[in-house]
Amino acid sequence: MIEDPYPPIPNHESRLSPKAVLFDAYGTLFDVFSISVLAEKLFPGHGQALAIMWRDKQIEYTRLVTTSNHGIHYRPFSALTRSSLIYSIKRIVMPLLPSGVSISFADEVEELLEQYQKLTPFPESIDVLHKLHAMGIRTGILSNGDAHMLHPIVKSAGLQGLLDHVISVDPIRKFKTHPDAYALGAKVCGLPASQILFVSCNSWDALAATWYGYQTLWVNRYQLPFEELGTQPTLIGNNLHSVFQLLDNWKL
Repeated sequence: MIEDPYPPIPNHESRLSPKAVLFDAYGTLFDVFSISVLAEKLFPGHGQALAIMWRDKQIEYTRLVTTSNHGIHYRPFSALTRSSLIYSIKRIVMPLLPSGVSISFADEVEELLEQYQKLTPFPESIDVLHKLHAMGIRTGILSNGDAHMLHPIVKSAGLQGLLDHVISVDPIRKFKTHPDAYALGAKVCGLPASQILFVSCNSWDALAATWYGYQTLWVNRYQLPFEELGTQPTLIGNNLHSVFQLLDNWKL
């Protein structure tokens, strides 16, 4: 057994029943790797690798522009999504071209970016939001995505009317995991973070939200270990239905 030399940090004080549930968008409500189907069609044999690198580079870029030079190099998430896609194509596809051949892949880039506005929602996303709506619990998205990315994908997935808030970090020009990004959720909801449940499939996101003060659900869809930084989320589940396990616990 591997021992952690740093003791776990206790989670927050006694928890109150949440008055709102905020969801991360990309990777939590919407499957970012569903883009691999189109990527495979455009780049046979490389669709999955391209989708994975695209996502990793996208998140890396958010951290770079947030932590470097006080936001001077900030770009909206849509621009970083484009840049990270182009990088991934250059890294994975272009080296396989015959010597001397140069292709821009501009049409493929535009087709993939258009599809990114229509990412497949996870199977339970609509059902969970319907049930929360019926329970009278406010719901929302708190996302790195800018508004003109988020509103089309919400519409494409049929989630209009099921979300009270669609919150983008773009106005503050700082991406998650910056504390100011999580502060937006509490500000828009008009609630202390301790009365909001934040749900994310991204372990780094769930960790930072826990540090900020939210109650948190990490949706561990891929059976991965949680981050080894001494803090655990309030609950770990396999899909979004675990939200109701938390809500039931609060009623006890």
